[in-house]
This record gives sequence, C-alpha cells and structure tokens, in this order.
Amino acid sequence: MTEESHPIVIYSSPFCGFCAAAKKLLTSKHAEYFEIDIMANPDRRAEMIKRSGRRTVPQIFIATRHIGGYDDLKALDTAGELEPLLDSVASSSN
Repeated sequence: MTEESHPIVIYSSPFCGFCAAAKKLLTSKHAEYFEIDIMANPDRRAEMIKRSGRRTVPQIFIATRHIGGYDDLKALDTAGELEPLLDSVASSSN
C-alpha cells in the first residue's frame, strides 16, 4: 500500500521512544499505518512541519485529521475516541 492510499501516516524517527509507543498502540488496535522515517528521509521533515505545524516526532495523521504526537494519540484512546476513528477509516478503505 502506498502512502497516498494509506489512511494512517506517522512521521517518526528510529531513536524516538514516543514513536515506538505510538506504533505499539496503533498495532495493538490492529491499525496498519504508513511510516515516514524523517532520519532516513530528511527532506520529509520539512513536509511534516508544514503539515502539522510541529517539529517533534511522532506526528500522526488519520485520514485528513492531524492527531498530533503520542500523548495526543493516547488521550484519544483514553477518551474512547481512537477505536471509532480507526474503524471509520478502516471501513472507508474497504
């Protein structure tokens, strides 16, 4: 699946604990995501900043919605809003 066709995109870095935690949380929800490693692709960092307005990783997008970082993703999960959001993008991509 290509980045353009994937409903979940995460900008990350291999040495980022919060990135690992975000990917673990998404994986625990059986959510497939497209990962953009900004260390391997440094030109993508500027793209991430432009899209999110933030300089830190991870930056997570679900469909066209900017979720934010791991804390934002975890807060959505704690509020019970993450699974319905993931379900909505899963059903729209089928």
